[in-house]
Amino acid sequence: MANRPAAALAVSAAERTTLRSWTRAGTTEQREALRARIVLRAGDGASHAAIAQELGCSVPTVLLWRRRFKERGLAGLADAPHPGRPPTYDARFREELIATTLTAPEDATHWSTRRLAKEVGASPTTVRRIWRTERLKPHRTETFKFSRDPELVPKVIDIVGLYLHPPEGAIVLCVDEKTQIQALSRTQPMLPLRPGQVARHTHDYQRNGTVDLYAALEVATGTVTGRMTQRHRAKEFLDFCRVLVHRYPTGELHVVLDNSSTHKTPAVGRWLRRHRRVHFHFTPTSASWMNQVETWFGILSRQAIARGSFEEVRALVAAIEGFIRRWTDGATPFVWVKTADEILAKAVRKHQDDLGAGH
Repeated sequence: MANRPAAALAVSAAERTTLRSWTRAGTTEQREALRARIVLRAGDGASHAAIAQELGCSVPTVLLWRRRFKERGLAGLADAPHPGRPPTYDARFREELIATTLTAPEDATHWSTRRLAKEVGASPTTVRRIWRTERLKPHRTETFKFSRDPELVPKVIDIVGLYLHPPEGAIVLCVDEKTQIQALSRTQPMLPLRPGQVARHTHDYQRNGTVDLYAALEVATGTVTGRMTQRHRAKEFLDFCRVLVHRYPTGELHVVLDNSSTHKTPAVGRWLRRHRRVHFHFTPTSASWMNQVETWFGILSRQAIARGSFEEVRALVAAIEGFIRRWTDGATPFVWVKTADEILAKAVRKHQDDLGAGH
């Protein structure tokens, strides 16, 4: 009886055209295309079983969509709305939870997931989900420092100009000192890196003295000149400047520096007046990141110092000197990508945001 020919379903020419377009369109969902084919074959008078076998579906599915089309036409082939489970927490609850998150509890600096869940009467999972949606991370903090240097604009333009368009024939050096580098020795030998295990070292250590490093990074080549001292006074800074003048005996020297007091003493001023080819360019206050040698200091720390164990200062000095030699042998320059306008636009926007927050 299942194979008995069924009465042909009444399908108009316009409806057939629409149904065929659904079956051919690449954007039509497969379930919608199946319903259109069921109706087309039913309109041809095919039996329910034949349609099911031909289209790879069940007879009840054929009967369902045949009936839906007969009752409502093309509109009957659309999915009925599924209201689903009503939301447990409405928009007002979300707004209140967010407002509570942004206000720290009286006896703590920020909310934890469980504590806030208890406070608002929800589950920790709900709190985490809303925090994730709203990109709220109360457990995290970041540092920032905005330069309020009154000469911010000319200093940024000056230094970026040296990086992107240095004076013809001149040498641009980024100079700074990394002070109080500690020679630390671990109380136990380091456990080396192995497959499935990261390198490990003890948390406790012994201090074996410190050393100060003066370094000059040549912007055009990436080479580094370094000198280690036991102190970091204006005297040591001037001694390093003499090293640089000897290292680069001809041409103008443009030196990028931060605003350390040792860089601006009367003795330094007198030395500059005697060496007219040396020109100092100071970064804006709170913007020493513009000095490219700071990037190199970070690489030095990560690759040669942080994981090291040094029984004495001489071992630390040897490690740093070895790193400088290897770096200079294969040096490549850092690529400065930000223009002065891009830096200043962000700085002005940040300053305006801070002023708004203050009011």
